[in-house]
Amino acid sequence: METMSRQTSALVTAVVGWVATILTCALPMWRVTNCLGSNSIGSQSYSDGLWVTCANDGTAQSQCRYYSSLLEITPDLQVARVLVVAALITTFAGILIALARGAFSSCMGGGGNKGAYISVTGALFVASAVLLLVAVSWTTSNIVNNSYTPTGPEAVSREVGAAIYIGFIATALLLAGGIALSRLGTQYPQDSYAKNYRGVKTCDSTGYPMKDYV
Repeated sequence: METMSRQTSALVTAVVGWVATILTCALPMWRVTNCLGSNSIGSQSYSDGLWVTCANDGTAQSQCRYYSSLLEITPDLQVARVLVVAALITTFAGILIALARGAFSSCMGGGGNKGAYISVTGALFVASAVLLLVAVSWTTSNIVNNSYTPTGPEAVSREVGAAIYIGFIATALLLAGGIALSRLGTQYPQDSYAKNYRGVKTCDSTGYPMKDYV
């Protein structure tokens, strides 16, 4: 019972991390760029995501549009697209295996197989965490290294967006759930009964083993 409770908690943690990864992928707030002018009325800010970019003219209204070309996207965001989508698919595959492990183990037979499926699920969650970590870390590094760029009368300030912070949280959740499931998979209890099979003796109509007549 304790093992099942810990397994459920680890799986829920990973599922929450998967939801956070979806938010990281969807939110257009990976990189926030502020154009600092001489007057605050004319200041503008832009937020770039993996799929759309938004512009804010200082009011409460913002306009978003999809990228018209890959040339508009920086290389780090292009790679982040692939890595985040791969992390989403890998995590989803791990969740499916975790939910269907009962049916798989019934087909294969034996409780030991359940531990193998749990270990595979944990490994997939850890792999997803690594993919997501590479994506958000690379973008964060580029933002920090180019946080302030003077451009004549105006200056450009770049900040880390909210999606990046959510991505780090998702990485931690996926990593915690994956490591916990991997450890539980190796410690999963085996069957309590011994699987010792003996050959069936063939008997004649009198009930005596046939080998006695050989």
